[in-house]
Formats: sequence, structure tokens, C-alpha cells
Amino acid sequence: MSLRNLLQLVVAVSIWGVGNHLWAYDASPNIGTAEGSCADVIFSAFAPPPYSYEKGNEAAPKSDFSFLASKATRIDSLKVTVKDEKVPVTITPQGNGYLVKGKLPASATGSFVRVDIVAEGLTLCQRADGWLLKVAK
Repeated sequence: MSLRNLLQLVVAVSIWGVGNHLWAYDASPNIGTAEGSCADVIFSAFAPPPYSYEKGNEAAPKSDFSFLASKATRIDSLKVTVKDEKVPVTITPQGNGYLVKGKLPASATGSFVRVDIVAEGLTLCQRADGWLLKVAK
């Protein structure tokens, strides 16, 4: 292999390597994902606690439930559903967020249900969460 061919090969590989780095550039990483714009929208302190097979915990029919939503949550966008039924909730400011309370609907008696939470963050990103409950008969 001549020196000229070797030099051409080195230049070609260098240009190819720089080109790959340019294609990998992302000007706005994590936009629209939980790790980025919605990372501060957090739901926690679920009560009654999520169902666990080991604990065998059950919630009473039509019982109260609650959870905390972080301050980055737009409370006007918060929606809670159980078995595809919208559940009315009360929202009160508490510490660094909001305490959200509601009641399990009558249709949730004697079955497993998921309390689904959907809300927007301050940047209008959407965050969803929830927890599983076993409701007694």
C-alpha cells in the first residue's frame, strides 16, 4: 500500500467518524419524556397502599383514597379514573405539593381496580401514573 493510499484511507475514516458524531447530535434531549420536562411531576404516598399478593391487603368498598401530587403538577389538568369512570377529587395545597382525595366508585366493589392518574406539568407535558387495589365485596 502506497503512502498516498494510506493517507486517503486515514482522511476517509476521519471524515466518516466526524460525520457520525454530527448525526448523533440531539439539540433537545429528553423533551416530552419523564426524564426531561416531566421529571418534576411526581405522584406519591398512595393510600390505601397498592395491592400486594404477599400482604393480601384489600380496600373497603366505596372507601376513600388519596395521594400526593408534586408542585410541578398543573392541578387544573388532573384527572383520576377508576374502571374508566371519572372520579371527583378534592385537591388541597400541602407542603411542596397537593393532597388529592377521592372515593372509590360503587362499580369497583369485589374486584381488582387501578386508580389511574393523568396530569400535565407546568411545561404542558403529560404524566400518567396510578396503583392497583383489590376491593373487598
